[in-house]
Amino acid sequence: MKKVDETVRKETGYIAACTVILSMLTQAVFLVLGRWDISVLLGNLFCGGVAVLNFFLLGLTVQSAMQKEEKEAKETMRTSQRLRTVLLFVAAVVGVLVPCFHPVPALLSLFFPRIAILFRPLFMKKETSGKPEKE
Repeated sequence: MKKVDETVRKETGYIAACTVILSMLTQAVFLVLGRWDISVLLGNLFCGGVAVLNFFLLGLTVQSAMQKEEKEAKETMRTSQRLRTVLLFVAAVVGVLVPCFHPVPALLSLFFPRIAILFRPLFMKKETSGKPEKE
């Protein structure tokens, strides 16, 4: 098995941390509304975990595709996208249909990586282009 690239590891860690934070926020909202039960936690954990896994698999696919010819890399990315979409669809169906999962936090958790990516520029360190920054 190939070594996981440091960037993939770092970005997946960021996505996982944001997913945990957003999951805790979801739990707090359900608790404040008086609607919390164990199914809220289980739905959050299941689909949040699948969402982070999906992002990690995307990172591994990109890492792998970078070492291939363009045509083969495109096909690798397409196949990966199809399979990961099926994974997310199955997780959503399971999250909604299986009674031990609350459907709202289950479905909401699948969007946490997208929310994390949306806010990523706010947390990125400014890249310097070799010029000293003015103080």
